[in-house]
Amino acid sequence: MIKDLKDFLMRGNVIGLAVAVIIGVAFGAVVLSFTKDILMQIIGGIFGQPDFSGLTLNVGDVVVFYGRFLNALINFLIIGTTMFFVVKGYEKVFPPEEDGPSEVDLLEEIRDLLKSQRPPS
Repeated sequence: MIKDLKDFLMRGNVIGLAVAVIIGVAFGAVVLSFTKDILMQIIGGIFGQPDFSGLTLNVGDVVVFYGRFLNALINFLIIGTTMFFVVKGYEKVFPPEEDGPSEVDLLEEIRDLLKSQRPPS
């Protein structure tokens, strides 16, 4: 059982996933700091409030913390936009390799084979 566990943990995909998670956490911390310490300060300079977490709405006896949602939404948009540009840059530097013929090529080949098997009219 120990050997099976070792084999499982040493697979490339498990190690790659672990590295991706660690890098993702570090990347998230950088983006969170960028959002909180730079971007939100600029927004605060423009709109007068750098942190929206204090914005609330009272509905009867319930307090809705919509400012916290705004902070999370801004973080999400920044992370999503950054990841978009990272992936686009990666694809430009390392274009995906074509593994064999495309779907169109295969369909054309099937069509040509079917045509060749038809008896002449």
